[in-house]
Amino acid sequence: MTAGNNGTGTPESEDPFAHLYRSEGGGSNDSAPAAPQPGVPRTSYNQVRTVGSRQYGPRQPQPPHASQPAPHYAAPETLPGGVPRQPAPPAGHGAHGSSRPKRTGLLVAAIAVVAVVAGGITAAMLTNSGTSDDGGSNQAAAGGEQKAPQGEDKKKQSKEPEKKTEPSNQSAVGKLKRDASTLKLVGGASTDTVVKGAKSEGGAYAVVANQQGSGVEWEVEVPSTGAYRLYVYYGVPGQDANLAVDVNGKTNTLPMRMKIWGDVKPGEWPSNWQNSWTRVDLNQGKNTIKLYCGSGSGCESHLDQLWLTNGG
Repeated sequence: MTAGNNGTGTPESEDPFAHLYRSEGGGSNDSAPAAPQPGVPRTSYNQVRTVGSRQYGPRQPQPPHASQPAPHYAAPETLPGGVPRQPAPPAGHGAHGSSRPKRTGLLVAAIAVVAVVAGGITAAMLTNSGTSDDGGSNQAAAGGEQKAPQGEDKKKQSKEPEKKTEPSNQSAVGKLKRDASTLKLVGGASTDTVVKGAKSEGGAYAVVANQQGSGVEWEVEVPSTGAYRLYVYYGVPGQDANLAVDVNGKTNTLPMRMKIWGDVKPGEWPSNWQNSWTRVDLNQGKNTIKLYCGSGSGCESHLDQLWLTNGG
């Protein structure tokens, strides 16, 4: 090999990295290496080729492309005879079908969790509604007395006989004044409200007939032993009337005299009620006073109220 066969340049003068800053079109300030000629040995072994520019075998004409890859790099599948590109699997129904079961499973699981939580809340509400605020279950466990439901209390109260209480008449002050219609009726006495003007509650009064024993009985408690005045607010039918008085089973010496006042015809019940009194001796504590018809005649009268005062 002679120096003339080395061409214009020598291996020492060639830049091995010249291909890195060559222009896109492959141009360079250096002259391109001489093309190989038949029968002429190659003068340099250090010539650098662009990646992908080596061709094996005879060149095949390539169809024109809209865009050519850069000459510095070409993928193997772009080269003739290279590894063919594997087509991507089509996104058919199979791909979507595989994701739908997963989504459906998640949805079913979420619904199941919500149903379990709702069931727990419902059970808790039912359990709380069955318990009482007064701690009846705790009292039962500790041996305490439980309170009966309100409905049972009302039923028990309705079965119990209603106790008769004294009237709430404001004119009957304390236990030393009572409406005659609320006292114990004896000997066929009755009550009525026909004649107006009575001071008793509701205008009711006791009716004493001309019948022996007809009258009222009063159990009264006094603070001390001594003489008292027994008053009566009465009405008579146009004629005088007298009633016997018993104190603790003993007939009083003085009866209760009830006179007619005003111009009233016999049998006429006036609305101008009158009052009268008699002396009685009482013991400290409870006493029984009976005001009744003793003779069987001249007793017809209406008794509105009875009361006691100290002194004879």
